[in-house]
Amino acid sequence: MRIHRHGWRPAAGIVAAVVSGAVGLGLLPGTAVAARMATPGDFNGDGYRDLVLSAPWRTVSGKSGAGAVVVLYGSASGVSPTRRVVITQNSPGVPGSSETDDVFGHSTAVADLNHDGYADLVVGTPYEDLPSGKDAGMVSVLWGSRSGLGSGTALEQPHSAGGYFGLDVAAVKGSTSATTRVLAASWQGVAEYAGPFSRTGTVGSTYWNTHTAAVGAVALGDVDKRGGADSFIFTVRIGDEGGQVHVNSDGRWPRPVLSQGDGLTGAVGDVNGDGYGDLVVGDPDEPGSSGSGDEGAVGGRISVWPGTATGIDLDAKPWHISQDTAGVPGAGEKYDEFGAAVAVADLNRDGAAEIVVGVPSEALGSTGRAGQVVVIPGRKTGALGAGAYGISQDTASVPGGSETDDMFGTTVAVGDLTKDGRPELMVSAVGENNYQGALWALPGSTTGPTGKGSKMMLPSALGLSQSDPVALGGQGEAFHG
Repeated sequence: MRIHRHGWRPAAGIVAAVVSGAVGLGLLPGTAVAARMATPGDFNGDGYRDLVLSAPWRTVSGKSGAGAVVVLYGSASGVSPTRRVVITQNSPGVPGSSETDDVFGHSTAVADLNHDGYADLVVGTPYEDLPSGKDAGMVSVLWGSRSGLGSGTALEQPHSAGGYFGLDVAAVKGSTSATTRVLAASWQGVAEYAGPFSRTGTVGSTYWNTHTAAVGAVALGDVDKRGGADSFIFTVRIGDEGGQVHVNSDGRWPRPVLSQGDGLTGAVGDVNGDGYGDLVVGDPDEPGSSGSGDEGAVGGRISVWPGTATGIDLDAKPWHISQDTAGVPGAGEKYDEFGAAVAVADLNRDGAAEIVVGVPSEALGSTGRAGQVVVIPGRKTGALGAGAYGISQDTASVPGGSETDDMFGTTVAVGDLTKDGRPELMVSAVGENNYQGALWALPGSTTGPTGKGSKMMLPSALGLSQSDPVALGGQGEAFHG
């Protein structure tokens, strides 16, 4: 069995050197970054949202690790392997060409960038070789249309973008073309693109943000109700501590960093139902050595910073939730990776968004690293944690069965694929079937996702058959060392 070489995290000392500015080309970034599952969007304008699945280790035309993305088109009955398209860099109109270890689809994001009524797909290919250097990276936009996703254009990367451009991407459709934004991460900073975007590849403006180096993940979301998206930048791990979280980084000093918590990934949603987006940060690592109490919990945790009319208070103490929090199923055990994946969406339509937490290394009974997902209900009053519940392959009616190293909960996403007002929950497990990976789609109900009627999809059903690993759904925070 071949485990893809980009699946491994660099040594902690190397990561620390990168953050301090000594970028070492030739290190393998691996899962010091959290490649997430994209939120579904309607690419063909039929009113149903469509699901994007990464297959970053896919072999294409004999090129191992070239990478692919699979689009499953939504319908009244949900997604099905029969309504799919597999896109690679060898597909007509897609920038670049499939090469060994490009890892096309390592990161994905969805938004209607050119405001034409069709969602567009942003794809990161961080190990793309270019004339500017090996593993320079590429970020492409595949444009939606009546016939679905078609040809694409590459976003011009800043002059000094350096290596691994596209390690993570984020996108949001603004209220106007000018407020539509894309973020693209690399080891030397973040490219921030603002609209209008066009199919020819032009953008309104590009800002090369080098105030935060060694970026592993990015997110966008409105936390102050001013109509524009706020930016959140997550660095890779720094030594044995977690990543720093920068909020609207723009060169100010001191840098706008959350002071009472860290993490590797995050999402924005209204958890407390007050109309402001709240920042939810996943911090799956064990506590650091500083002893300050701000670097995590045993088994991992998530942290929530409430949004306000003035944005996020950088010095505020967030709500910390772990498996030792009252009401949360399980218990904080070393290396569970609670918080390796997060999504925020109102699953029961009560006005307060739920937090979906991936716990991919959770042991279920004697089955190590089987993995599960924990759903934490949003609350307009009271402490978060009450009423939380877990979902795994052992949950009633969920297909499959928990096995060692499945890592159910590697990546998660939420979206209404059937247009019934009840969002589906999507969960991947990178370790399923010797790292082929798998995807589960759980239908929504009046109370949240349910195993009844859920579907499990393997790479073989999606036209991705190969003996080597595929990592369907993305590798997430797997293999972090």
